[in-house]
Amino acid sequence: MSPRQACLQCLQREPPALFEAALWIAVEHDDSLQPTQVLSELHSLQLQVSAGLPALPARELAQPLLRRLAELDFQEDDEGVTRPRHALLHHVLRSRRGQPLTLALIALELARRLEIPLQGVNFPGHFLLRVPGADHLLDPCGGRRLYTRDCREHLYRQLGSGVELSAAHLQTADASDMLRRLSRNLRLLHLQHDEPEAALKDAERVLQLGQPNLADHLARADVYQRLDCPQGERYDLERALLFCEEEGLRLQLSQRLRNLARVPAVH
Repeated sequence: MSPRQACLQCLQREPPALFEAALWIAVEHDDSLQPTQVLSELHSLQLQVSAGLPALPARELAQPLLRRLAELDFQEDDEGVTRPRHALLHHVLRSRRGQPLTLALIALELARRLEIPLQGVNFPGHFLLRVPGADHLLDPCGGRRLYTRDCREHLYRQLGSGVELSAAHLQTADASDMLRRLSRNLRLLHLQHDEPEAALKDAERVLQLGQPNLADHLARADVYQRLDCPQGERYDLERALLFCEEEGLRLQLSQRLRNLARVPAVH
């Protein structure tokens, strides 16, 4: 079974094995990784975290869990330049530095093991967490509580003051949502660091994890362009056209396809 197949199979379990699935994504970029070993090592971290939690009902332990992880030096990466390893789960576990989403994946797995209710929230630009039914969200990087005003300010910083906070920004993320976001993060980071072959793996995985859309087909077309693969680029541009309703963009995509048609076939 390939790492991709193992990842997808994790999603078929009930409940989905999110953390293990994310490890199989990491295997695609590091074939020396053994997910079973990492899962076993996580038990040691679970004991460390559990030992530092207060004697409170499980529903009140989500924020203490995140604060405990911060005490154990799990922090958002502070290198200035975010690298692919900051989105690869096994590297984050070793270095204790990562993106908000990867830190959230660790927190969610520990919460599951400790029977602490906790959910992911697909907030733009910075993945967040929530306790079901709570009137606030939690930052996976240290556990700070975020109320509506905080979320609105955070959204303005990410997308500009013209964007209004809506329920769509606060939706709970299921396992597939989180793995797609992780894959998109990796796709972007691999491209930024001139690793288009690795980015192609991530771009393909995004399309397998959920319903394809315009942006994801365009993203893979751009990866194929970097790889000088006009056949793959053409395929995704044609699919993107099927989703596109904006006339200006349709014209751009059509012109790009015409330009590709002039590229001689390689035999």
